[in-house]
Amino acid sequence: MKQILSGNEAIARGAHEAGVKVASAYPGTPSTEILENITRYPEIDAAWATNEKVALEVGIGASFGGARTLVTMKHVGVNVAADPLFTLSYTGVRGGLVLVTADDPELHSSQDEQDNRNYAKFAKVPMLEPSNSQECKDFTKLGFELSEKYDTPVLLRTTTRISHSKSIVELDDNVAQTPQTGLFKDPAKYVMLPGNARVRHKIVEERLVQLSQDAASMAVNRIEMRDTKVGVITAGVSYQYVREVLPEASVLKLGLVHPLPHDLIREFAGKVEKLFVVEELDPFIEEQVQAMGIEVTGKEILSLCGELTPGRLKQGFGLPASAESAVDKLPGRPPNMCPGCPHRGVFYTLNKLKAYVCGDIGCYTLGFMPPLSAMDSCICMGASIGMATGASKVVSPEERKKVVGVIGDSTFLHTGVNGLIDLVYNQSTATIIILDNRITAMTGRQENPGSGHTLMGEATNAIDFTMLCKAIGVKHVRTINPLDLAECEKVIKEEMERPEPSVIITDKPCVLIKTEGVFTKGDTLCVEEDACVGCRACLKIGCPAIEWVPDSGKKGKAKIDPLLCNGCDVCRQLCKFSAIGVAK
Repeated sequence: MKQILSGNEAIARGAHEAGVKVASAYPGTPSTEILENITRYPEIDAAWATNEKVALEVGIGASFGGARTLVTMKHVGVNVAADPLFTLSYTGVRGGLVLVTADDPELHSSQDEQDNRNYAKFAKVPMLEPSNSQECKDFTKLGFELSEKYDTPVLLRTTTRISHSKSIVELDDNVAQTPQTGLFKDPAKYVMLPGNARVRHKIVEERLVQLSQDAASMAVNRIEMRDTKVGVITAGVSYQYVREVLPEASVLKLGLVHPLPHDLIREFAGKVEKLFVVEELDPFIEEQVQAMGIEVTGKEILSLCGELTPGRLKQGFGLPASAESAVDKLPGRPPNMCPGCPHRGVFYTLNKLKAYVCGDIGCYTLGFMPPLSAMDSCICMGASIGMATGASKVVSPEERKKVVGVIGDSTFLHTGVNGLIDLVYNQSTATIIILDNRITAMTGRQENPGSGHTLMGEATNAIDFTMLCKAIGVKHVRTINPLDLAECEKVIKEEMERPEPSVIITDKPCVLIKTEGVFTKGDTLCVEEDACVGCRACLKIGCPAIEWVPDSGKKGKAKIDPLLCNGCDVCRQLCKFSAIGVAK
């Protein structure tokens, strides 16, 4: 049977066909949909972890118990999971373990553009890179086979284009029969004391050599001979662009991008007159080919930054550009918080109070965007509280009052809680605001330990943020309604003046929350045209539901789109002329 699947859907299907028993992940674009689609296969125990490190540790435990395990995350998540990953390379596995890293060239939804092929080289583990949805499924299954054959975790690298693009996939109804799980003791292999690790390191190096030799005969690496004047080494989505732009070129298509098949590369290089490497981001393959003493061209003609496109590839090879598409002519659309978002009032208030805001990763990062313009730094998941701690240590007592760390509920549980422990333990001074909208919103409204539900929709314990903060040692914890601007300003201003750590928790759900009955829409608002004087005060919150209608000879007037308005009432609180009321 055939279906049209995205790369993420195909990976989930591949896990099912491979007989995976456990799947663990932290949501992050572009990898999120993998685990969401795995819920379609009830034989797999699938769950969101509090962060990527925990997700991999859960996977390691399941692997040591004998089960095939899939762990998924976006590229920056591997930074969080790197600690257990590097040691897992030494211990090896029992049941096969595949770790999906979904990279994001062009930074469609990320804070950096790192190339995680480097992790495969750094951790000394094999990496597969599919070029379409069929290969996403097939390479997932192959990953488990390689994992068990070579006693190693296997990285499966996708990119945003592969994760979200759809193509035809041939399904296999046969699910692999995997060995029975059970506890198995082998301390010399799985306990990484220095004496054991020294022995295992030699095995890791021997494994890489064997994999490189075997890679020359693996079906995922293949030579496609055409015109011998131009030869291209490529992998992943870049292969699709090469076939489109350079249809006559000979191609060495790599499925296993680490370790590289040196013998196959030498064979291919000897058959073509001019050799190129076409790859996104870093010259990962190019540098290794050059180190083999083979002359090759790559980043001389292709950028280190951004994702490849057929147009960019044509430009690099000096080919005529394609006609401008309709998409190229579209105006840019800046990201924005949803109408009625509970974060909007908080950032409006922080801007008004001229706070120095250490931000974090989530929907609320959009507090940086005008007109809210209320975020001064954002580095990575959970960093806001640590940054607020550091800033408060080095500024004057008067400036210290301005330092505020802002973090979401899921991000706080991901790694922010450690920063709060440090803040209190080291007696630093900063105001921390936990934006509890009861969901992991930006990646698609996934459940988290504070939401009260699991990935499978089952009711579970919900973290009590007030009790947790008090247990850490925060003496001053206050809860506010973020849609009440007067309350927001009063409480935030009071806590910013406090000469010791304090935490403010906002208590309103995401307007798009999936759990029924949690969010209640307010009355739809409208602008009374005769009362509106065109002062533009309502535009200061940047709500997409508020339009500005030009008025000939006048300043213009505000208008509220009834289809977008969620009745949060924030705009009405800003209008000094009582021009905003409930729609009749």
